[in-house]
Amino acid sequence: MADATITEPAWLNERRERGAALVETIELPHQKTKGWEFTDISKLDLDAYEAAPAEVTISGGSDEIVVLPLADALAEHSDLLAEKLGSLVSPEDPFVARNEASLADGVLVYVPKGVECDEAIKVDLKLDTSGAAVNWRTLVVIEEGAKAEVWEHYGSASDETDALLNTVVELIVGPAANLHYVSTQDLSEKAWLFSSQRGEVERDGSLDWATLGFGGGGGKVRMTTNLAGTGSEARVTGGYAGGNAQHIDYDTLQEHAAEHTTSDLAFRGVLADKSSAVWRGMIKVDEGAQQTDAFQECRNMLLSTEAHADAIPGLEILADDVACTHAAAIAQVDKDQLFYLESRGLNEETARTLVVEGFLQSLVERLGQGSVRDEIAERLETRLAEIL
Repeated sequence: MADATITEPAWLNERRERGAALVETIELPHQKTKGWEFTDISKLDLDAYEAAPAEVTISGGSDEIVVLPLADALAEHSDLLAEKLGSLVSPEDPFVARNEASLADGVLVYVPKGVECDEAIKVDLKLDTSGAAVNWRTLVVIEEGAKAEVWEHYGSASDETDALLNTVVELIVGPAANLHYVSTQDLSEKAWLFSSQRGEVERDGSLDWATLGFGGGGGKVRMTTNLAGTGSEARVTGGYAGGNAQHIDYDTLQEHAAEHTTSDLAFRGVLADKSSAVWRGMIKVDEGAQQTDAFQECRNMLLSTEAHADAIPGLEILADDVACTHAAAIAQVDKDQLFYLESRGLNEETARTLVVEGFLQSLVERLGQGSVRDEIAERLETRLAEIL
């Protein structure tokens, strides 16, 4: 929450006023709104939630790297925030506008030119107060030749917390820079999550982006990767595991805006009970973005006959020298695999667990090496134990 003793810059108040004005004019989406056909938010009563400060812990970094809550960053790095904050995500959206109108809580990660951060920077946000509406802003700026790893986690201690989290994430990767950004959430199954996320990668830069969703009862996560510079590349890895009556929605866009760019996106989902999920993915190749190499896939495993998944890949190509492919699959647990394992002495529960873990193994392998991967693998194992 912003410190009242800090004199806030004029541009910040202007941004809030603009956001508040947009809130009054932009309607909430419904199931006839493009991109929202499979996600019903008609039961969302925004008036039932009251704006509340974020409960967050931030750690990691070094003396050369700026890792600050937004309130402190406003006092020390106002010019940087004025230039970069909001440069990637437009406020012309009902949820982004609400985030702008309440702009106060967030984090700035800034890695100067040529600096490499060996320690993962961690941001842990707790959503534990029923009736709270938390707006959170993340800005990561990695300058030319720099390198960093950022792990952001949203969690709830109880599945009975009825709250709302609305986040905006902007990832700015400079020339020849490298960012590994991981976003995970195990929010209450009664919570709403709306998140607008965009990464932009400059010449020869690299973004390795992973997202995992275990909690939340409804909402939508939108992820855009913009390969803005020649030779830039991005790898996007997503996973989700739903149970009970959860609904999970990911909307991804891989935009190739320059020549010789590469993107690789892979999502895996496991759904149990009456849970449902939708993934909508688009590869967009702008005019002149020749020598684009883009791939996307989404595969879902249904653990119940009442679980449901929709996977909708798409291509929009305005260049003629490209290699773009996509794949999608939805299936029940393979009975032949279960039979094979059970015929070798495993009981049904153990066999089923091994099949599901095997299905998700490629996702875990894409997370790289290190402590962050180990912690995420442990969280994934815990989540699977809950829904299996």
